Amino acid sequence: MKKLKKVLIYDTTLRDGTQAEGISLSAQDKVMIAKRLDALGVHYIEGGWPGSNPKDMAFFTEIKKAKIRNAVIVAFGSTRRAHTKTADDANIKALLEAKTSAVTIFGKSWDFHVTEVFRTSLKENLQMIYDSVSYLCSKKREVIYDAEHFFDGFKANPDYALKSIQKAAKAGASNITLCDTNGGTLPHEIRHAILRVKRSVKTPLGIHCHNDSELGVANSLQAVGEGVVLVQGTINGIGERCGNANLVSIIPVLALKMNRETLSPKKMKELTQVSHYVAEICNLPLNIHQPFTGRAAFAHKGGVHINAMMKNSKTYEHVDPKLLGNHRRFLVSELGGKTNVMIKARELHMDFDKESPEARRVLTEIQRLENEGYQFEAAEASFELLMHRLMGRSKKFFEIDAVAVRAENIGKENPTSVAEVKLKAKGKEHFEVAEGDGPVNALDRALRKALRHAYPVIDETHLTDFKVRVVNSEAGTAAKVRVFIEFQDAESSWVTVGVHANIVEASWKALTEAIEYKLFKTQRVS
Repeated sequence: MKKLKKVLIYDTTLRDGTQAEGISLSAQDKVMIAKRLDALGVHYIEGGWPGSNPKDMAFFTEIKKAKIRNAVIVAFGSTRRAHTKTADDANIKALLEAKTSAVTIFGKSWDFHVTEVFRTSLKENLQMIYDSVSYLCSKKREVIYDAEHFFDGFKANPDYALKSIQKAAKAGASNITLCDTNGGTLPHEIRHAILRVKRSVKTPLGIHCHNDSELGVANSLQAVGEGVVLVQGTINGIGERCGNANLVSIIPVLALKMNRETLSPKKMKELTQVSHYVAEICNLPLNIHQPFTGRAAFAHKGGVHINAMMKNSKTYEHVDPKLLGNHRRFLVSELGGKTNVMIKARELHMDFDKESPEARRVLTEIQRLENEGYQFEAAEASFELLMHRLMGRSKKFFEIDAVAVRAENIGKENPTSVAEVKLKAKGKEHFEVAEGDGPVNALDRALRKALRHAYPVIDETHLTDFKVRVVNSEAGTAAKVRVFIEFQDAESSWVTVGVHANIVEASWKALTEAIEYKLFKTQRVS
């Protein structure tokens, strides 16, 4: 059996990724992510730039206490400053103080940057590269050299760009990573440059691409095709400006389409979980359409697609979602047709034929509600409750007698809302009043208080997300709004939807359904 060519995965989420707008990670956040990446099987984890800020140095202190089993932790920095002794350079000292077995240093490959940014001579820059790499190698460090702006430098002055990496190779770098720092290089330009580089140095090569032209993944894969053995990137492609090359896409393409060894198949199944985990710690919403790990990556909505998928999943899926820890979803909408209704019915243990009166009844009701502004593809809890109501399987857990909500101190510094809820549950009447930061918060609190007597399980849930969308914006302030509410308990999360011209009424519909779904779910388990 032919042995697969190995590609090393170098993750820079904790350094380059944190330079993205809106991301700020504590030292402990970075340790948590590093441990998860190590468990995934990433080969190198770049932890940060020691000396640039106390938080990064704190990370290198804390990560030594963690049980890192697979990955090499890397400290990042630059070559020595111009006209400075390497041993005296503060940046070089900080790299050694981080006490990592490997370091990555960047140097200038573009003559424009040497003269305009470093404000030094081209000759001195070459000496800076050589001195820094050789000194760190003498201290028993594995040195990866990042040739910053290499491809722009190669286009502007190829001879100088090549001389810069030759200096790093001669000084003992274990890997020379070519960087498309501005993210403006095209795949065929990547290929042309790498072919020249391979004739100039024998050191193993790496690639580091940014996504400013949305080619970060494509350029990285092109580089691997030309013989590069190390790929740098970030989880979910986070990074400065438009982000870095997305390892979440690169890893499965290398393994499943380019026949390269990266992660083990067992670890590949954890990729979706890791993608979501990093997004959560970074406090960033994960793009549901992200390839491979997004919630919609294997979601099917069109009736023709769904019909074909029922016959063979290869008709509209290029890889099996199970290989990545993701799963296939059939979305409920007016586009899905009766086949989709039948599939969802089976998932809910309602097995009926797509030509049956039940299927037609459900589809007709979905089409009516979607015409009013409802969307069930993102609110599967509402759809499940709808199906059970239409099939006569639903249970009335409570009856609302009266609801009122009022806002107080509008225009003042601390406006509040007060909600009153009167209902019947398990044969008894309950009336409760609650204050909240807004009408939905107040209604949520009052409803919980009123139901808590009959259903203590309500305390297991909490509202995690609230989204409002205008359905028909041309109607101005009289437009209908669509409200999505997400609830969560210890086991799962679920989303419900409400639509009305009154935002409070739409919110109330979604809110009561979310509570109803929790009670329904609890009853089903018991």
